[in-house]
Amino acid sequence: MGILPATQERLHLKQLSHSNLSASTVDGEDVIQGLSQDRKTLPPKYFYDAYGSQLFEQICELPEYYPTRTEDSILNQYADQIAQTTGVCELVELGSGSSTKTRRFLDTYQAVTDSLHYIPIDVSGSILTESAQQLLQDYPNLQIQGLVGSYEEALVELERTPAPSRMVCFLGSTLGNLNAQECDRFFDHILDALHIGEYFLLGVDLQKPKDILEAAYNDAQGVTAEFNLNMLDHLNQRFRGNFKRQNFEHWAFYNQELNQIEMHLRCLNPHTVELADLNFQVKFIAGETIRTEISRKFNIQTVQAELAGKGLKPVAAWTDPKQWFGLILSQKA
Repeated sequence: MGILPATQERLHLKQLSHSNLSASTVDGEDVIQGLSQDRKTLPPKYFYDAYGSQLFEQICELPEYYPTRTEDSILNQYADQIAQTTGVCELVELGSGSSTKTRRFLDTYQAVTDSLHYIPIDVSGSILTESAQQLLQDYPNLQIQGLVGSYEEALVELERTPAPSRMVCFLGSTLGNLNAQECDRFFDHILDALHIGEYFLLGVDLQKPKDILEAAYNDAQGVTAEFNLNMLDHLNQRFRGNFKRQNFEHWAFYNQELNQIEMHLRCLNPHTVELADLNFQVKFIAGETIRTEISRKFNIQTVQAELAGKGLKPVAAWTDPKQWFGLILSQKA
């Protein structure tokens, strides 16, 4: 999608030099590491080529997939309250995607300021450009500085904001894709990216019955299965691989002991895969799996305590009537 002349001056996109979109063999080290383990894994970032990003947007609209609409209902109800608490802020959104939820805050801030600043961060340059273009048409006072890359790369790129304050938003319960150790390091990155008094808004999917959780990751239309299998096509394209998706099937289940959904690709036939650009071969036996994602489910008080322990003082928390999803606003102490 081209950038319209009327909005070009208000949009600046930066491709981070080491982002996972660069087709370097260094970038594939995490693939080699994950597929060399006895229990094979792949990083979730490889879901998100252009097609994968489109599929995820479709997943968010599925009737079984409650997180997006539940979180959006909370934002719809409390965005004004959040904005009043923070005051006018530069918005930084990790994993911005279509930037739909960000509009809740832009609408509120637009009523009280003539200068809006937004920094969307996403591994998909195509969806970032498309969503930014639409935002610039809808918000004539908006300036966008988009960063194409991983969260860790982008957070260290943030410069001091020209706005009165800053709020980093991490919505959609993407935090659940990180294990406990990764989550701890992520909070360190957030802390380093904020100045004293700036804000962090976090969305978390809360613990609930198994049948509701498993249905959300095994939709009747098969969109989530396609999203999972598309990772293999993405790896083929990125690293000259010869994965055949007919050798795998989508498998997602709730691990009650660890309070997490696990998404796997389960091997149906014994075979060998080569990733030529990585000079790497891996053998599969029937029945073994590649874990492609975890999605941890949280207790809101526990997360608040973890944030506080990192120096991110909880300011407020909101949830929906069923207590299926939570938003936590914290501030760097």
